[in-house]
Amino acid sequence: MKIAVTSDNHFDVNRLDVSETIKAQADYLANENVEIYLIAGDLFNDFGKSLAYVRRLQAELGSQTLVKFIAGNHDMVQGVTFAELESTIDVSYMHNQFLDIPGTNWRLIGNNGWYDYGFADNLPDKTIANFETWKRAYWIDGAIQQTMTDGERMDLVLDESTKQLKMAEKAHKRVLYYTHFVPRRDYIRYAPEGNIWNMANAYMGSARLGKLLEKFKTEIVVFGHMHIHPKPKKFSETVYYDQAVGYHNKRINEWQHNTFLEEWQARLAYFEL
Repeated sequence: MKIAVTSDNHFDVNRLDVSETIKAQADYLANENVEIYLIAGDLFNDFGKSLAYVRRLQAELGSQTLVKFIAGNHDMVQGVTFAELESTIDVSYMHNQFLDIPGTNWRLIGNNGWYDYGFADNLPDKTIANFETWKRAYWIDGAIQQTMTDGERMDLVLDESTKQLKMAEKAHKRVLYYTHFVPRRDYIRYAPEGNIWNMANAYMGSARLGKLLEKFKTEIVVFGHMHIHPKPKKFSETVYYDQAVGYHNKRINEWQHNTFLEEWQARLAYFEL
């Protein structure tokens, strides 16, 4: 079965015509004979718009391609509660869910992910309270509703993922795990001392997730969030893919191609499972 994975399309930030883009994406996925299309978060700054997009894309593709998604931090900014994010709010939503690939021993596991400030440990003078305050003042995630601290939320991600990985292990499944946030320090960009980006690293993800995935010998991990273009990297028995498309506007250009569709196509990861 042919799987394609993307992340960080950012339809609103990139000022895309949604109807035109859905038609073009559907045509491309169909022509490529993609049977499952996975989205690792950050479609819109509104969960309701992200869900509506996924439903429209699924309707355009019909039965040929199954569309599944998880939420990134941008999707969580509005239009959804924490309780809804932790629920089975829609058949297309794969947070803390799994999907077995028919005729194979492969299992897809989705989890939105989160962060625990661990990637900002080069700032030893900063406390948890400092990171919480900075997030509320300067980071988009300050608008996200949640019922626990960031550390507790990351603990929940690890608990959920552990249960999913144990079930997969018991069922003798090979695993493709996809999430939004960064699971390894190797992808974090550290700036010169005093640079604001070093604070932002606190909200990138958690190395604890990567350690957990490697403990269970997870074969494939796909994520986004960092708008970079690394080649797939193997650590232990796990291969990591960052498939973020990223921003292209008057202020920021992270693309390597001229149009969204070209960049999106180039950033797709394909797996024959």
